[in-house]
Amino acid sequence: MDTRRQKAEELVNRGRVVRHNAVTWWVFSLNSPNQYRVILNPDGDTCACDDFDERGLPCKHILAARIMDAREKAGIVTEPVTDTPPIQFRKPTYRQVWPAYNAAQQVEKERFRELLFDLTRCIEEPPPKPGRGKRPLPLRDAIFAAIYKIYSTFSGRRFMTDLNGALEQGFLSGPVSYNSIFKCLESEAVTPILHALIERSSLPLRSVDVDFAADASGFSTCRYTRWYDQKYGRVRLKCDWVKVHLMVGVKTNVVTAAIIGDKDANECPMLPPLVNAAAKNFTVNECSADKGFCSRGNAEAVAAVGGTPFIPFKSNVGPDGGGMWERMYHFFHYHREEFMAHYHKRSNVESTFSAIKRKLGDSVRSKTDVAMKNEVLGKLVAYNICCVIQEMHELGIEAEFWPEKPGEGPEEDGPAILPMVRPG
Repeated sequence: MDTRRQKAEELVNRGRVVRHNAVTWWVFSLNSPNQYRVILNPDGDTCACDDFDERGLPCKHILAARIMDAREKAGIVTEPVTDTPPIQFRKPTYRQVWPAYNAAQQVEKERFRELLFDLTRCIEEPPPKPGRGKRPLPLRDAIFAAIYKIYSTFSGRRFMTDLNGALEQGFLSGPVSYNSIFKCLESEAVTPILHALIERSSLPLRSVDVDFAADASGFSTCRYTRWYDQKYGRVRLKCDWVKVHLMVGVKTNVVTAAIIGDKDANECPMLPPLVNAAAKNFTVNECSADKGFCSRGNAEAVAAVGGTPFIPFKSNVGPDGGGMWERMYHFFHYHREEFMAHYHKRSNVESTFSAIKRKLGDSVRSKTDVAMKNEVLGKLVAYNICCVIQEMHELGIEAEFWPEKPGEGPEEDGPAILPMVRPG
């Protein structure tokens, strides 16, 4: 029996094939909400799926409809086969503190500018270029304007009203044009500063979060990739995206570290640098991630910073290797309910991605690769500041980004914002 025939019988046995009328059937996918209309008639069977070959080769949906039709004509009743029910555990729920949430939302925009100004005020300026000429825009002003613009979700020109208001209130040392914001985002020198600001903006919550979760997601761009699909004989069009890997605290959902690599990069190698970046400023007790991060190296990387990894094991791996890998393998198989209760904390990183995209947009406006990357990093800085504002009202914490000003003492409380080459 070929693979298509096996899949077709599985669709029938699981009750995914439903008759619509005398010649039309609906076939529902097993792994997605997709549904496909199949028409069986003497002139030729058709299906709406991409796998349907008009030259006469039937897809699994047509085969499934044929099998179901034959069984009905023979009077055979097919009882749907259900999967073995998964191990159930009580899913934790979290009560929203509505008074604190409402208070934070009402003052968020005003507090955002104050905290962003405090976060960027200690960015060291690069040395001035020799010679005469126009006084350059201060780097801290450019980065303040860029992150504030990303937070506003407005275009550069429409954002000028808010930027002029920030100038009047003393958050900028001088006027900033929208072109200066674009040049700032297009500078590779700004990228490490934004990474440092992400870590620095998470510091007020380091006494709250001790459990963390990792995952990756994408932000769509305005660029599209077009290619000819030889298999199906048609032109395909797909939107490009920027893929970002995050480590977040599962209690406040604050982003502690981020990596932006190739859009097709594997997730698994990203976990050790994310864990190490979080461990610089936070105490890591647990780290949860999905099966895409399952490897011995990742388990030992979490153990090396004093944490316990809660990463489900794939069916083709064994306990060989010893150490944390072997201990968690046996814990996963013999204490599944307890393991899954810890693993469920991973859902918070999904909530973080959802919150970022709903609040700051799920796409980027920039055109160049560097600008798109910096725009996503700017979204993460803005999101972290919003998290701090929320926890200021809910937990009563102090938003202290700089326990010590640069130059006044040893920088042991977080990442330093080093002077960089001037943008442009």
